[in-house]
Amino acid sequence: MALSAGLLRFTSASLLLLRRRRLALPIASLSDLRLDFVDVPRFLSTSAPRTSVRPVKSRRKEREEELSRAEATAEGGGEVNGRLSVKERIVPMELHKEATEAYMAYAMSVLLGRALPDVRDGLKPVHRRILYAMHELGLSSRKPFKKCARVVGEVLGKFHPHGDTAVYDSLVRMAQDFSLRFPLIRGHGNFGSIDADPAAAMRYTECRLEALTEAMLLADLDQNTVDFVPNFDASQKEPSLLPARVPTLLLNGSSGIAVGMATNVPPHNLGELVDALSALINNPEATLQELLEYMPGPDFPTGGLIMGNLGILEAYRTGRGRIIVRGKTDVELIDPKYNRSAIIIKEVPYQTNKSALVEKIAELVESKSIEGISDIRDESDRSGMRVVIELKRGADPSLVLNNICRLTTLQSSFSCNMIGILDGQPKLMGLKEILQAFLDFRCSVIERRARFKLSQAQDRKHIVEGIIVGLDNLDAVIRIIKETTNNATASDALEKEFGLSGKQAEALMDITLRRLNALERKKFVDEEKLLSEEISKLNELLSSKKLIFELIKQEAVDIKNKFGTPRRSTLEDSDGSQLEDIDVIPNEEILLGFSEKGYAKRMKPNTVNLQHRGTIGRSVGKMRVNDLMSDFLVCCTHDHLLYFSDKGIVYSARAYKIPECTRNAAGTPLIQLLSLSEGERITSVVPVSEFAGDHMLSNATEKKVVLHEESSPRMFYSAIEKNQPHILQQDDHLVEATKQKKQNIKEQS
Repeated sequence: MALSAGLLRFTSASLLLLRRRRLALPIASLSDLRLDFVDVPRFLSTSAPRTSVRPVKSRRKEREEELSRAEATAEGGGEVNGRLSVKERIVPMELHKEATEAYMAYAMSVLLGRALPDVRDGLKPVHRRILYAMHELGLSSRKPFKKCARVVGEVLGKFHPHGDTAVYDSLVRMAQDFSLRFPLIRGHGNFGSIDADPAAAMRYTECRLEALTEAMLLADLDQNTVDFVPNFDASQKEPSLLPARVPTLLLNGSSGIAVGMATNVPPHNLGELVDALSALINNPEATLQELLEYMPGPDFPTGGLIMGNLGILEAYRTGRGRIIVRGKTDVELIDPKYNRSAIIIKEVPYQTNKSALVEKIAELVESKSIEGISDIRDESDRSGMRVVIELKRGADPSLVLNNICRLTTLQSSFSCNMIGILDGQPKLMGLKEILQAFLDFRCSVIERRARFKLSQAQDRKHIVEGIIVGLDNLDAVIRIIKETTNNATASDALEKEFGLSGKQAEALMDITLRRLNALERKKFVDEEKLLSEEISKLNELLSSKKLIFELIKQEAVDIKNKFGTPRRSTLEDSDGSQLEDIDVIPNEEILLGFSEKGYAKRMKPNTVNLQHRGTIGRSVGKMRVNDLMSDFLVCCTHDHLLYFSDKGIVYSARAYKIPECTRNAAGTPLIQLLSLSEGERITSVVPVSEFAGDHMLSNATEKKVVLHEESSPRMFYSAIEKNQPHILQQDDHLVEATKQKKQNIKEQS
């Protein structure tokens, strides 16, 4: 900082320092202070010319004048700064109408262009573009792998104007054998795992097409089988569909979330799908039950057990349904001496994270939500999945497994919502509708391919016929060509002399001397015969719908024979999808006590131990005032308890519904367990293990009541009064066992 007479010169750094320290300078007035900012030291800027800075007010004023002139010129549609200006156009529009139209346009763009697959080839636009780009790059199943970054760049630059992450994630999923039942791309490198491990970056991984993809989706692409549309900048052409030979939407399934709707289609087995398609071709009026004989249900990439078929029937009939899938497990005996076993998880439900499943089981064991497990470890490797759950001594494997299925994703549901794009509109369809839509599309593909081949065969036959005519008059052809001065004259002379077309004359002139021998002429004659036969077959194919369907079936069967694999998911007939309390509670002996005032309690058998001689017995617990123990039963936790009331009503409930308590507890009021009316009292309780029709119940009036095959309780005493035996059920084995246990207890006491 330098001081002179009435002048202060600051650098920017010095001014900042002054501001920070708030230095007070002895200045008479603000007019005596003149600030001149210098960005560099004085001795470096002495030779540089100083530029004059216009005041801020003058620059702002000039800008406002320029804007006003531009607005005035725009109103007249003139020019501003040499550029043509268009007069502003304002269109009045209602806000709700404009918002509705704009949102609908956005929704349809997402539905058709990104989120939902097409029913005909079963692919979303991004999947279709990836496969077509790889086809154009020549990445066939027999060619070497190429970097995924090369494919992603090709797709982004030519067909898919979105993020590279979306394209690469779609490519990775098409290469994962645990995501698609039949992968469409073969990957080389780290493409993720069933433990939700991410794939390596695209610069490290490589890919190429699978042989199934070439045979199923890309085989007829160059034969005018589908329409080609311009890409996003109209610089390239891309197929609007791929000429699929198998219903890919059902083969690999699809999932996507759009605006206002979503789709979730399960995958299926290739062989079963082709069989169902063939059955529909043979019998267009086939019912859903007939199709299910060939394709009984989905076939998930990760296998598992499909519990019941009600959800499958509903999904195939309406397009919506809920399929319960449970992992495959085995029980192995690991220590015969101490009777210790282990549950082995070999397969998990579709879209289940194995590592997260193992962690969840460990958390439940630690929180004691699941009992009977001593250790859990993941022994999975390249050969397959193996999760070992070691059980404690004496633990019941079925109960532990039911607990795991109920509390974890070892049993999960797959919600089917089979929505696809058909004729430019999203539509919810069942199994038969999807197959029929594919057949209609495949028929059009076959017809277009046949017309393309027919046109090529006719053009080639036309050329061959002209060549044969020229070879039959070889000397005259040579003489005409020698006498003419140029090719155009020679072509015209040949056309006039032999009645040839322009293409025939040109082809005749293009023949080399080595093909003028008799053997070559015979080849042309044979080719002409083959072309005639091919043209006849193509015309016959185009004129017969039956032949078209037979060709569709034959091509699908060829793919099935070449690429078909056995089913992975197992279908279970029993509908054990909904796990209830009875599935996780062991069926063991219990003691039930009932008091006169309507209290009940459940105790373990070891609550009342064997008494020695000379003892005074053991109390069954403290009772409430003026309350006495009225009944004492021995039964099992899964037994039905039939409660008979003084109003002639029978109530039924499982024995485990009574809360377990200690010997000294008072118990639980029955009114909390049963829907008793005011003043109603339970007079008798009968345990029933299994309802049977050949056993009797007797009441206090000595009238017999027959046990029948219905378990619903009814009016008991009113039925007796009307001489209509009430219908109940009871297990004879449990009755005898209960009597024997009571007798043993009496003898011991």
